[in-house]
Amino acid sequence: LRLLRLLELLLQLQLRLLERRLLLRLRLLHRHVEGIKRLQPAQSGLRVHGRRRENLWRRRLQLVVRLQPRDRRGGGGGGSHSIGTTKRGIGPCYSSKSIRNGLRFCDLLHFETFEARLRELIKWSQKRFGEDGEADQPSQQLLRKCLREYDTKKAFDPDNGAKGGVSSIEEEIERYRGYAEKLRHQIVDSVTFIHEEISRGNRVLVEGANAALLDIDFGTYPFVTSSNTTIGGVCTGLGVPPQKIDTVIGVVKAYTTRVGHGPFPTELQNEMQTLEDYVEEYIGPEVSLDRKGHSSGPYTVKKGDKIRVGEMLQELGHEYGTTTGRRRRCGWLDIALVKYSALVNGFDSINITKLDVLTGLKTIRIAISYRNKQMTEVRLPRGYFPSHLEDLKEVVCEYETMEGWSEDISQCTRWEDLPTNAKKYVMRIQELLDIPVSWVGVGPERESMLRVNVPSRIGSPLPGSPFVPPLR
Repeated sequence: LRLLRLLELLLQLQLRLLERRLLLRLRLLHRHVEGIKRLQPAQSGLRVHGRRRENLWRRRLQLVVRLQPRDRRGGGGGGSHSIGTTKRGIGPCYSSKSIRNGLRFCDLLHFETFEARLRELIKWSQKRFGEDGEADQPSQQLLRKCLREYDTKKAFDPDNGAKGGVSSIEEEIERYRGYAEKLRHQIVDSVTFIHEEISRGNRVLVEGANAALLDIDFGTYPFVTSSNTTIGGVCTGLGVPPQKIDTVIGVVKAYTTRVGHGPFPTELQNEMQTLEDYVEEYIGPEVSLDRKGHSSGPYTVKKGDKIRVGEMLQELGHEYGTTTGRRRRCGWLDIALVKYSALVNGFDSINITKLDVLTGLKTIRIAISYRNKQMTEVRLPRGYFPSHLEDLKEVVCEYETMEGWSEDISQCTRWEDLPTNAKKYVMRIQELLDIPVSWVGVGPERESMLRVNVPSRIGSPLPGSPFVPPLR
């Protein structure tokens, strides 16, 4: 579960609120809004300024003002090890927030103050990041020069300056002035707003998008994002007290994935597809997928093939990062990791997704516990996850092997329609986690989310819907 960047109020007007833990680049927001406007309302079902649906922006929302030259290491600026960030300015923006010189949406409502603070922020960034470093590559030296001169057009397009950006600070300020005029009527005080909706008895659905192991405090530090992506982010991000949270649903893939760098105990295949991988017989229906630009051409599997499981998960699961487009690293389901996430988040139930991607594997492995390399005869405690990377490197996984299934399950519409071995796999996950599995996904559509109609032996009530959890 991620930094809680989207709050949908399930009301007649379907109001949408983006909360303060989201970092936003106004230029990209403006581009997306203009793109939506060009759509036919009858086709899109969305009106940006109409009564049917509104996008509301939180006053305390932080703005990403990209002033720092990109660090080729993908890290926070320092050291020799890459941590594999998206290079979208998230870390620097949170740094500015922490040292209290960042800009927020509410500043746009007082533009004279906003302008003065933006000039100060630019001056501070030029002083901190403008000088060339000894290890700088030519591209980084160019970016620093563009920052000193504040000509971001040359940063995007060194030759012609025709791919966006501005040529002066004054031009930047005027651009933000235009953004302020467009957005001022959609900026609200979200703490008051959300509590008013709760007091009226309206249900509020908070959606997370980043995994628990990317949490700045509880994740695999430093290979994490810059915010709290676990359940505590609901309180600190939205101003909602803990007792207002009625139901917590953990969304878990049927296997494990990770984007970028960091430890991965059950990893089968990496981003560059250079690992040895785990080989298994394929017993499912023939599948062929086009892979534009891939050196090996289309990805095809047919019955009887010996396949690399990690590569199959990447390709059939379309495992590419939403922000960066990078191929995700894939591995077997890690129960110890999920159990740790459940301890931190307090899951009432589990929603398993992408079960269909496992179709065709003759056998499927589950990492049921961790052991230490030096004492493999001793299981580590349930829910324990090492806090230091060096300790995590000493972890080895204990695996359990289950029989797979050959039937295509992507068209199933009921839990009862699933093959016996697919249902056994889901039920085994429930047993190992000691948490009810309430829903299973067999495809990308909402209709592909199947209610698990099996009485839970654990004693926790199953939610009534994956999209609108019932209130207790």
